[in-house]
Amino acid sequence: MPSPADLNASASNSARAPVRVIAVASGKGGVGKTSVSVNLAMALVHAGQRTLLLDTDLGLANVDVMLGLSPQFTLADVFAGRCELQDTLLEGPRGLWVVPAASGKRHMTELLPQQHIGLVHAFCQLDLPLDAMVVDNAAGISDSVLTFCQAAQDVIVVVCDEPASVTDAYALIKVLSRERGVTRVQVLANQVNNAIEGKQLFEKLERVSARFLDVTLHYLGAVPRDEWLRRAIQRQEAVVEAFPGCPSALAFRDIARRANSWQSPAGPRGGVEFFMERLVAHGGAAHANDPLRSAVA
Repeated sequence: MPSPADLNASASNSARAPVRVIAVASGKGGVGKTSVSVNLAMALVHAGQRTLLLDTDLGLANVDVMLGLSPQFTLADVFAGRCELQDTLLEGPRGLWVVPAASGKRHMTELLPQQHIGLVHAFCQLDLPLDAMVVDNAAGISDSVLTFCQAAQDVIVVVCDEPASVTDAYALIKVLSRERGVTRVQVLANQVNNAIEGKQLFEKLERVSARFLDVTLHYLGAVPRDEWLRRAIQRQEAVVEAFPGCPSALAFRDIARRANSWQSPAGPRGGVEFFMERLVAHGGAAHANDPLRSAVA
């Protein structure tokens, strides 16, 4: 596994293109959000994108479990001052990079808003040669979810065919729009029986959003209910790796292709944003470094 110094040298010698940051969120738990994050990240890797998967479910993290990884350090260790952010990096399948969060650490769910912003700023110091980062958020509308979604270039809201899922997805989109200025949201229908069901879920959410919110929803696609996906989860593998020809794996590959077609960020939007320095450099502006230690203090 390459050392952080090796990675920094590689990054310094490569073009400093902006990193596409995609936040995956859901109004309620149990809709398969983390599975979407893991498989989207792996599908991006398969498409040739150098990808980092960041787990920001700070109290009930399980990205590392879903990939069968054993972290030595997590984000809890960073905040406690026991390591630097780069020390948490794990190398997953096919070179996917993973930054794990902690599970069962209640104090991590009680971080102050400025600490969430500090974590975003800390990624300015993580000098990896990346094309994309997928951020797996906690479910709901906590400050951490809102901050990490606001700091991403694109937000995917995962919804399934349950009344509570649709209602809570709308609530999340409403808060992101009204409190954090998010104007564009990608909607992914998960665990659906067929493509028609997925489209109907999106249209249901779009109708109420168009009526009451100043936000544009885009239909990203649907992931079918699939026994092969369940088996992959049991094997602690991404389904795109374990069973690449199954229906859900093909759906994730299609979703990754659509994500790759989104317009790359030309520069920062203003406010908190992941990899701000690269966005500023790409946009031709100036920005001062934030030390890692002060960023997460």
